[in-house]
Amino acid sequence: MPDIFTVSASPHIRSRLDTGAVMRLVCVSLLPGVLASVYIFGVKALLVIVVSVLACVLTELLCNRVFRKEITVTDCSAAVTGILFAFTLPPTIPLWMVAVGGFLAIFVAKQLFGGLGYNIFNPALAARAVLLSSWPVTLTAWVKPTKSFLAVDAVTAATPLAIIKEASGAGGATHSAYSYLDLFLGNVPGSLGETCKMALLLGAILLFVFKIIDWRIPFTFIGTVAVLSIPMGRDPLAAVLSGGLILGAFFMATDLVTSPTTRGGKLLFGVGCGVLTSLIRSYGGFPEGVCYSILFMNCLTPLIDKYVQPRVFGTKRAWFRLKSEERHA
Repeated sequence: MPDIFTVSASPHIRSRLDTGAVMRLVCVSLLPGVLASVYIFGVKALLVIVVSVLACVLTELLCNRVFRKEITVTDCSAAVTGILFAFTLPPTIPLWMVAVGGFLAIFVAKQLFGGLGYNIFNPALAARAVLLSSWPVTLTAWVKPTKSFLAVDAVTAATPLAIIKEASGAGGATHSAYSYLDLFLGNVPGSLGETCKMALLLGAILLFVFKIIDWRIPFTFIGTVAVLSIPMGRDPLAAVLSGGLILGAFFMATDLVTSPTTRGGKLLFGVGCGVLTSLIRSYGGFPEGVCYSILFMNCLTPLIDKYVQPRVFGTKRAWFRLKSEERHA
């Protein structure tokens, strides 16, 4: 009789996609955002992205050599970090700052924790937070879209969120000065990868098709921001389409390493990110709060995974079991 059972250690159901395949799919999903940023901001955007990717890849290779670990640059995780980090930067940032940020993203936020799978913070967002605290003026120098590949001169302008925050602080209107179409297509000042929402959504669809990400975190994240914008006197649609919410919700908050693994945990994580983003946008010192909200919730991910666990089949919930024991005591 042929063997019909295979005795092995769990897990018994495995995905055909390994880490390298997943990261390559994420890179492909980010290509629409790369093309859109280059179209909107010109050759400067391309240089920032290239330098960021090279800095991350070379730093990972150097860490592999120094720490005598297996070479991991082939899994494309460093390239993904480089693209996402570049997406959080303005097109006018000096290239040496980009290289410094790429080094910090890989060495400090990733390799010092043990490498891929052990980092507790999203490396791209952690590097941006460090740069923002070190060079706040440079990191918040936004320019109007050039729509010219070889454009050299750039005209500074305020982002939609900055306009809303300034107007709300002065007691004025709290809606964006840009149309919904401009916000969706990226005809607004902002970071390289956050402006064109259409390109980001195209990439997100690819991630959903291949089941790389789950719907719970991005939808609860975006939904919470939209709902909370109403009592805060903001336009819900403008709040969703402005800033880095779409980029953060689909590509950063869903990071497989730094986000919860349980279904309930994902919902809680998304709601927490949305609440913190709304609070920072309305009452914080910066007009945007996506970066810090995700980093803060990254800190809570181990706690969420510990206490928000699915019920084991055939057992009762912990609180229900405790009540039963008290009644029979």
